Amino acid sequence: MANILVTGGAGYIGSHTCVELLNANHDVVVFDNLSNSSIESLNRVQELTGKSLTFVEGDIRNSEQLDQVFVQHKIDAVIHFAGLKAVGESQQQPLIYFDNNIAGSINLVNAMQRAEVFKLVLSSSATVYGELNSSPYSENMTLSMPNNNYGYTKLVIEQMLEKTAEADERWSIALLRYFNPVGAHKSGRIGEDPQGIPNNLMPYVTQVAVGRREKLAIFGNDYPTLDGTCERDFIHVVDLSKAHVLAVDNRLNHRGCRAWNIGTGIAISVLQIKETFERVNGVSIPTEFVERRAGDLSAFYADASRAREELGWSAQFTLEDMLKDSWHWQKQNPNGYRDVE
Repeated sequence: MANILVTGGAGYIGSHTCVELLNANHDVVVFDNLSNSSIESLNRVQELTGKSLTFVEGDIRNSEQLDQVFVQHKIDAVIHFAGLKAVGESQQQPLIYFDNNIAGSINLVNAMQRAEVFKLVLSSSATVYGELNSSPYSENMTLSMPNNNYGYTKLVIEQMLEKTAEADERWSIALLRYFNPVGAHKSGRIGEDPQGIPNNLMPYVTQVAVGRREKLAIFGNDYPTLDGTCERDFIHVVDLSKAHVLAVDNRLNHRGCRAWNIGTGIAISVLQIKETFERVNGVSIPTEFVERRAGDLSAFYADASRAREELGWSAQFTLEDMLKDSWHWQKQNPNGYRDVE
């Protein structure tokens, strides 16, 4: 099988994708600077699969480190997760996001070109659809300016890769537009472990459940939705990870640049998440409603038919599975990977 370089492979989605790659008999080289992740996740990936991977500590902004990886390992394809992803922080510190995400990606693509590796799967985001489009989002919509700098970096990277593939037909690039990844590996050994106050809903819910935070703040209950809270397309991280394996296989056999939405197509409200979590896990989540958060859209969900037709991918896990698995991870690891560091 193929030898896959996974940038940011020690992170939440990256580590779950490494499990799926190893289970599909690919060889894996992880390149990560561990700025928002832990080496422990990769120890557990190897434990779960009974297979070994190669870890290289490095930063995608460092050309020498990247060149060395391509020289030392015969890489067939790259899955690119490395980057910063906190929406709020991106508004306060845009240049740091432009440097890590945009300049880092340019650096990676240049290193790939020098090594003559032209197969790339990008971890992108549904934020590239911007505020002008309405759900369900489909890949043939005209993209518009995202309302935050994190989303803007993903849009710039996508456009840069599309133009690169147009200019040089050797490239074969997949743009995977995620919706809202949640859940964890069913073993509870790997999961989402954000540093500091979580920016995403799910780790916040589980940290309240485990006693690390006092209560869940729900931003706004006056949206034009069924229960007044925002609706999102939540997808199990294992389903999302399997999409990356299918995208790699697809790109090993195709040329050009192609985008796929990776979501369930089902809109789930924030309140529904809280209530379903309480029901399936038998845990109470103290909650308060607070002011709307600037930039939050009322509803946000995918048309994932292209991924189904072209990649043979569809979501297998239910909302109940996502919430059980998230709680199983947090319960076993109340302080995330820091319990063992």
